Amino acid sequence: MQDHLDRRKILALGGAALTFAVCNPAFAAPLSGVRSRPLPPTRSLSFYNLHTGESLTTTYCVDGSCVPDSMAEIRHVLRDFRTGQEHDIDVRLLDLLSRLKAKAETNKPFQVISGYRSPKTNQMLRRTSTGVARRSLHMSGEAIDIRLPGRDLKWLRQTALDLKKGGVGYYPKSDFVHVDVGRVRQWAG
Repeated sequence: MQDHLDRRKILALGGAALTFAVCNPAFAAPLSGVRSRPLPPTRSLSFYNLHTGESLTTTYCVDGSCVPDSMAEIRHVLRDFRTGQEHDIDVRLLDLLSRLKAKAETNKPFQVISGYRSPKTNQMLRRTSTGVARRSLHMSGEAIDIRLPGRDLKWLRQTALDLKKGGVGYYPKSDFVHVDVGRVRQWAG
């Protein structure tokens, strides 16, 4: 029997501890000075990716802990549809969407215009359109462009602003709202 932990075990334990700390609301640092109602310990979300036609309804957090299989499913459905690349999605973004869903009092899926964006896709969009940030939070899984059936864009924008959990971009001509878990700010595109 070994008296010490090998490197793999140490890395696995460290990863598990980090996942617990990031996904457990008791350890999560507030994103702003505004206190908000605590999230329920078990949280679910639904997505419909407008570009791939894929749907997902999943419980991503159970008893305050992330569900790895659900996080992998979310990672897949929110992948860069242009390149197929996947990236971890920040649980704070999922929690922000959970708050929006609760305020909307709906179980309808978020319609996803853009989730994760690879650096290659982001660079292409910067060349071919306006308003794409060089260091977009889409590239780190911390931003998403959405619609919510049954709620108009103005309502979605205002509700996201009221939460004060990150950035909110309003794109009425393109029919979506951008939300992210960066610093609190707003803009219109």
